[in-house]
Amino acid sequence: MDAATEKLKSTREERFVTSVIKRCQEDKGLAARLRRGDNPATEYQSWELLASLGVDLEKDYERLPFVTLAAAIAKTKAEHNGRLSLGRAIAACYEDGRDSNQAKARLRRLLACEDTPEACRILRSLFSLIDSKANQPLDFVRLLKQLRRFSFDDARTQIKAQWAQEFYGQPAQSQAGETGA
Repeated sequence: MDAATEKLKSTREERFVTSVIKRCQEDKGLAARLRRGDNPATEYQSWELLASLGVDLEKDYERLPFVTLAAAIAKTKAEHNGRLSLGRAIAACYEDGRDSNQAKARLRRLLACEDTPEACRILRSLFSLIDSKANQPLDFVRLLKQLRRFSFDDARTQIKAQWAQEFYGQPAQSQAGETGA
């Protein structure tokens, strides 16, 4: 399969995450500007890249998921898209996993979000915690897809249910302990 065919098969979210990872590795100045994207006062520093990748900067519900994930990718110095879902990542940050009261409180706060800007704001602090404690890279592509749909009422309920299922559905220890044999 040639590169053009492969590019057509990948989703917009996959292309975005791959591009941000690659560009952060090649351009440390860009990575620094993207890291500042998680602060509303300095978010504009990431707009050049977002606009070049086709993100509509005028629409919060479109821009915020992309800027939030670009900042997270730059801050974590991700080398590739991970496989860890958000719910499991939250549980993996605590010794007691899904039984931790702190983990449950973090999840409940995220599940209480009613719009995309609020969800992105709450996720910003979670990303730092996940990066320092989970020891696994997040599935940025999946999360970007979820955040892009979060502004729609029916999708928002489904996405919250997915996050809760990921958190409560399986102990984080067994997920983290699996090997790729």
